[in-house]
Amino acid sequence: MTAINQFTAHIGLDWADKKHDVCVQFKNGERVFHVIKHTPEALDTWLKELHKQVKGKIAIALELKKGPVVYALQKYPFITVFPIHALSLARYRQTFWPSGAKDDLQDAELALELMLRYPQKIKAIEPDNADIRLLQQLVEQRRQLVEDKRRFVNRLINTLKQYYPQPLEWFSHRDSPLFCDLITRWPSLQQLQRARSDTVRRFMNAKGGPAVAHTEQRVASIANAIPLTTDTRVIEANALMATALASQIKLVNDIIRTYNERIEALFDTMPDAELFKSLPGMGPGMGPRMLAALGDNRNRFSSAEEIQNYTGIAPVTERSGQKSWVHWRWQCAKFVRQTFVEWAAKTVQSSYWAKLYYQGQREKGKSHQSAIRALAFKWIRIIYRCWKTRTYYDEAKYLLALKDRNSPLLKE
Repeated sequence: MTAINQFTAHIGLDWADKKHDVCVQFKNGERVFHVIKHTPEALDTWLKELHKQVKGKIAIALELKKGPVVYALQKYPFITVFPIHALSLARYRQTFWPSGAKDDLQDAELALELMLRYPQKIKAIEPDNADIRLLQQLVEQRRQLVEDKRRFVNRLINTLKQYYPQPLEWFSHRDSPLFCDLITRWPSLQQLQRARSDTVRRFMNAKGGPAVAHTEQRVASIANAIPLTTDTRVIEANALMATALASQIKLVNDIIRTYNERIEALFDTMPDAELFKSLPGMGPGMGPRMLAALGDNRNRFSSAEEIQNYTGIAPVTERSGQKSWVHWRWQCAKFVRQTFVEWAAKTVQSSYWAKLYYQGQREKGKSHQSAIRALAFKWIRIIYRCWKTRTYYDEAKYLLALKDRNSPLLKE
């Protein structure tokens, strides 16, 4: 843990897109306020002049763990960043201003005071190594692209339903190159039916693969299809939109493929790659995400419970008087939570004990999502142990351990 008294200056920073309000406290207790433009040049000039003045390390508290301001600050070796949770700062502000009054310079000073008053609670950011930081950004950006593709696919489906629903019956994968190429080449049923059957047949078979088995059925369906509408204005407008969306899906697919190649190449160079590959359900997409979630700093988490809380898998219990309420953890690393939940769902099909545990949860009346979260909670204990001790996961060994403990999961 970084000692707060080792710094020659402490700063609270309230960030924004255009400018940053800062409150600087020097060793003698004097406080000064500044407004700094959000440009690399302005930040560089201010920080270097301040460092020259105080001649030592500088601590900066702000409401971010990542982002352009954090990245800009982290390039200076004399700067240590202390992230303040936005909700913590809001509640702290409300303590003194119940009316809800808010001011940027005031928030900068409050961030500074939180850092100084609660050094045991607010931990400095300890950057992972360069490869881990790159992997963390790549896997999260890839996920964003996947979500973009999903939105484009849903919009394309809705557009086709307006005037040309037949392709949705002919194809189950609406993001496939064949489907998108069909829409791009023949964006309406009328255009498709004007094409020769042999031309359509060659088009359907050109990419090969399992789709070839459905070619004749699709060709016959095309010939017998009846247009949903003959309104040329409706067809023209929606055909243009369908073509645009199909092109976007193809482009995003290509970009995702580029990300997959870079992520896989980077992941394979990392010392912990084989450890994560040993876990069930850790395919080429999930393994890098899990490694990015935990990193390679074994001192980052001191217990499995810390990971359960960090990921948001552990529920929150609130008690007041005779009442007790257990609810979802609202504040957490949501992408990391998503990673653990999605991985846990995959292990139901790839791990014997995980499948038994999931079935047991469902038999108790738990919903699918609740059962998966409970399974993820249990998996975190295992993955933490493997990660902390650098030990590969062995399903047979774990099953023997369950048997030795007379686990109710394993029924004779």
